[in-house]
Parts: sequence; structure tokens; C-alpha cells
Amino acid sequence: MGAAQHFAEMMRAQRGALFGWVPVCLAVGIGAYFQLGFEPTKLHLGRVALAGLFCAAFARGFPEPARPFALAGMLICLGVLLAAARAHSVSGPVLDFRYYGAVEGRIVAIDRSQSDALRLTLDRVVLERVPPERTPHRVRLSLHGDRSFDIASEPGLRVMLTGHLSPPSGPVEPGGFDFQRHAWFAGLGAVGYARTPLMGVSEPAGGLGVFRVRMAASARIQDVLPGDTGGFAAAITTGDRSAISQSALDDLRASNLAHLLAISGLHMGLMSGVVFAALRIALALVPPLVLRVPARSIAAGGALIAAAGYLALSGGNVATQRAFVMVAVALVALMIGRRAISLRSVAIAATIVLVLRPEALMGPGFQMSFAATTALVAVFGWLRDGQIPMGPNWFKPVSAVFISSAVAGIATAPIGAAHFNAIAQYGLLANLASVPLMGVLVIPAAVVAAVLAPLGLEAVGLWAMSLGVKWILLVSHFVAELPDARNYVVGPNAWVLPLLALGFLMLLLWRGRLRWSGAVAMAASFWIWSGTERPDVLVSDTGTLVGVMTEQGRALSKKRGAGFAARNWLENDGDGKDQPQAFARWDTNGDVIHLSGKRAVAAFEGCTKGQIVVSSVPLSQRGLPCVVHDPESLLHTGALAYRKGLDGWYISKTARSASGERLWTHWPQKQTPPKPDRFARRSGN
Repeated sequence: MGAAQHFAEMMRAQRGALFGWVPVCLAVGIGAYFQLGFEPTKLHLGRVALAGLFCAAFARGFPEPARPFALAGMLICLGVLLAAARAHSVSGPVLDFRYYGAVEGRIVAIDRSQSDALRLTLDRVVLERVPPERTPHRVRLSLHGDRSFDIASEPGLRVMLTGHLSPPSGPVEPGGFDFQRHAWFAGLGAVGYARTPLMGVSEPAGGLGVFRVRMAASARIQDVLPGDTGGFAAAITTGDRSAISQSALDDLRASNLAHLLAISGLHMGLMSGVVFAALRIALALVPPLVLRVPARSIAAGGALIAAAGYLALSGGNVATQRAFVMVAVALVALMIGRRAISLRSVAIAATIVLVLRPEALMGPGFQMSFAATTALVAVFGWLRDGQIPMGPNWFKPVSAVFISSAVAGIATAPIGAAHFNAIAQYGLLANLASVPLMGVLVIPAAVVAAVLAPLGLEAVGLWAMSLGVKWILLVSHFVAELPDARNYVVGPNAWVLPLLALGFLMLLLWRGRLRWSGAVAMAASFWIWSGTERPDVLVSDTGTLVGVMTEQGRALSKKRGAGFAARNWLENDGDGKDQPQAFARWDTNGDVIHLSGKRAVAAFEGCTKGQIVVSSVPLSQRGLPCVVHDPESLLHTGALAYRKGLDGWYISKTARSASGERLWTHWPQKQTPPKPDRFARRSGN
């Protein structure tokens, strides 16, 4: 058999399975857009569009086995265009200076920061002495100090306070998490904090009705169920996480149960499943009716309406929208008599999400949820097609829960480790002890509470719900306290996750022996990950923190302060120590000198050639033989990564070179030396 005939046979074997590659090709184009080091111009995008049209137009003329590749090229180009269109559609003013003064706006979101401070998102913002065209559409402020005004039950209230605002910061290290990009797509033009009391300016006006209902429901849940139990229950029903304590959150993360807080595919699937089953049973109790109407389609339609209500009640964040799309595809498939759960359904859901929210591809939520769903559908499909027994009938639910938890845990563990630099050692144990209770008790009780709420009897459902929530919190605390409950891993480079994902999808979607190349790609990604080398020196973008790699781990130049950068550096190193412990490693007599504050600069006696001096305040480097970085120079480069070579220290990467010049980056113009004045040179001046 010739190579052409062998290729044709291989492609014929893919018939019926190629649709699964549609979201993959879109994702390749979207990922390519976000990895560019420059913002494509209209000319660039026009060329991409022409390339996509060329692929689409000439696909018919290609030999049949090659047509999928032409269509793949078209979809990749479409992915680039979708991402670019989305990035431009959400554009808005971004604060380009540090602001201190009066901030006025309408409360549109309430949550908590990583430091456990209450945090408000305001729109319709007014800033003192800032013209409207330069004022961000949305700002987010963390509230510190004593609160003299109860805002928890006042969504939509127009408030005023005195706050510190600054532009969204760049990555804390070159190639790290890009908060500027995240803020751009979230519509945030400035972030900051306030220590002054919050004052109401006007009563809540019209609009934000769903937000008011959400917060009222959250307040009622917390009234009935105090403490972390109520905070957990409010989080999984209304999406309001402001009432759950930081210690409970830490326990949930250490036990790999934090996903239960996010209203994701698990919650949406369980809730719609409970409603679907209840409606089927209700219709079955009326034999004359069930014989005359399509009971399954009606139940699926009712479940879809309930899922839409849950989406609205939960706040409709990106994760919940993604979950709703996945559930809606499955329910619509039931309504029209198709298989509800299949790889095709997963591909349809992923395609819809990528078209609506291309930026979701870059977040851990999208990656983990679709990795888990794809793996679960594929594994249970193999079990079904291979007629592999799962034990006696009474044991099948137990084995299904065990297989589901194990498969989802294995599929999402590398992604979670890459984004969060930690692996929960006993995550499978915690999930086996908790997830079944979510489906059997917590979610059904939440549905009962919602049904009884109009009658004022929601406390009945909430009481039953609290039994399951208390057990989950107890399990999370127990598991988090076990020795070595969490292992830390080094952050991978940019190529690891894409290679791992493509290998994973090749293994699941391709038909034939070539699918095993996916296993090779996955093994290669782990091999590349194991060889990751961290920078020898890291410098924060403001010069307030320096980290030097030592034999004991990274040494930090400050015991406290710049905590976000410190935490991220240590996590990316795979180091489980905290900032004070890392500070204990700092050697003040090394090649790297950190000057923190004006007093340190005043006491600075000079440096020698080959040393690196980092200052948190402006420092003149005139006459100094060493390399100096201060806030003014770092403003042009962002955070720095140094490596040590044979000839001494050298900058291996800057945040600016890693992020590029994009819509969401706001780097100052690069300074270029003035051109020589040839006339003056000729005249001898």
C-alpha cells in the first residue's frame, strides 16, 4: 500500500469523529493570538481573514482525505479573528497614573480578596479631577479597616469613598500570570484599596434586579445558617463567596475540594439532573398524561428553564456560563431524541464557549472543566462499548462515583498543578467522601429550599442542606491537617500545557494507531516540565522585592510587604515556605543588593562592578560601576528575571519582552537615542 493510499485509509477511519477537532482548531487560533508579542493591525487581521477564506474556498478542490486539513486551517484563522474581535470589543479607558482621592460609583459586585478583605466592584465611576473620557468604566477596591456602613444588602447603591487606585499591574515575573490581560477582559480599568468609611450617595436606582435577588437570598441563607456553613451554602447557590472565611478556603484548596465552591458543571449538572428526575417522576404519577405527552422532552425543557434560573441567580460568571452551555447542549439533545452525553456534545459546548468568550481558553477553569468532562465521557464510553462490568447493580453507583472522581482527578491534576503549583495528595479521598453527598443531599436540598422560598419555608431545605455542607467542611479540614496534604511543584514553561493538551486530545479523539502519538506527546510534556529551570534572580516591577535562588530555595529581601509577588514567586518555584521563612535565607553580603526605602538609599555607600542594586525609590546610577534598577527604569521593563553566566549576571527576560505590546499592556514609549545632527557635525559645532 502506497503512502497516499495509507493516508486516505487513515482519514476515512476518522469519519464521524472529526467534529471533536473543531474546538481544538479554534483554540489553536485563539492561543496563537494571545501568545503574540505584538497587537496585530487591521492589515495583519485582513491577511488572516484572506488565508481563512482561501482555505474554505479551496477545500472543495482538495482531495477528500486532505479536506479536513483545509477546514482546520480555516478554523485556526477564525480563532485568531474571534480573539481579536473580543479583545477590541471590551476595550475601555485604563487609569495611567496612581490616583488618590474621592471615588464614586455604583456597586455591581461584592466578593473578597486573597487577603480576606471585602472587595467592591463599581461601575458608572466618577473620579475627582479626571475627565469622563479618561475615567475607567469599572474599578475594584478592597475595603480595609472598620466598616461603618453595611453594604452587604445594598447592591446597586451609589457610594463614595476616598481610595487609592492604580492601573492593573503587569506580571509579577516575566511569563507569569498576566493580571493586566485578566483585568482587560473583566472590564476593570483600575484597582486599589480604601481605608475610609463608605458613604451612600443615593438609593439603589432601577436595574440590577437579579443582583439584588442574589444578595437578598445570600443574606437569608446566612441568617439561617451562620458561619462557614452559611458562607458555603451561599456560595454554591448565589455565587456570593464574601461570607466564607479564609481558613475554610485554605482547607478546601488543600483537600482539592475548592471546586465545590465554584458553580461549575458539577453543580449545574446535579441541579438540572434533580429537576429532570423530579419532573419525570411527577409526570409518571399521572398515567393518562404520560402516555399522551413526550415526558422526557418536557422534563428536559423544565430542567433547562431551571438551569437558566440558576445561571441568573448565581451571577452568571464565566465558569457558570460555561457550565450552563454544557448542560444546555445535553438537555437539548434529550429534547430532540439524541444522546445527551457524547464527545460531540462536549465539542459543541466547547465551541460555543470559545466563540462567545475566547479569553476563557487561557484560564484554568475552562481547561480543567473540559479536560474532566472529555475524559469522563471518553472513559465511560469505552466502558459502555467494551461492555466492561462495574460490579453488581447495588455496587454500580459506588463504582461510578469512584471512577468519576479518579478520572476527573487524574485529568485535571496536571492543569491544576501548572496553574496553582500544588497537588493535593489526598484529593481523591476527599472527593470520594464529599462529592456523592453533593448529589444526594446538598443540591437536592437547595432545590427544595428554592421551591419552598415563596412560602417562607426555605429553612426546611436549608437545614437539610447544612448537614451535607458541615460534613464537606469537616472532611476538608481533616484532610488539610494530614501530613504532606499538599505537595508543591515548579511552574512549567509556556509550551508544556499546550503540548500536554494536544497529546491528551490526540489520545482520546483520533482513531487508529496514530492516537498513541498522543501518549508520546504527553510524556514529552512531562519531561520538559521536569527540566524547568527557574530564574536565579527575580526583581518585582516596582523594585519593592528581590528574590535570589539559593541552595535552600529562593531568598526574599523583605520579611513582609509585596506579599502577592512573594507568594507567586515561591509557588512558581514549587516552594512551600512562606515569606518570613524565605526572608531568613537572605544574605545581605551577596552580589544582589536591595535598598528598601529612602533611609536605605541614604545609607548606601556604593557598589562594585558585577553587583546588581535594586532600589524601591529613585536612585541615580551616575558614576556607579554596578547595574541599578529603580522604579523609574522598571516602569519601562516590568519585572526582571536574571541568570548567572560565565561572564556574570545577565537579564534573561523582562515582563515587557514576555508580554509584548498588546491592547491590555500600557508600557511607556521606549526611549530611543536622538539622531546625530549631521549639519552641526559638518559645521564643527
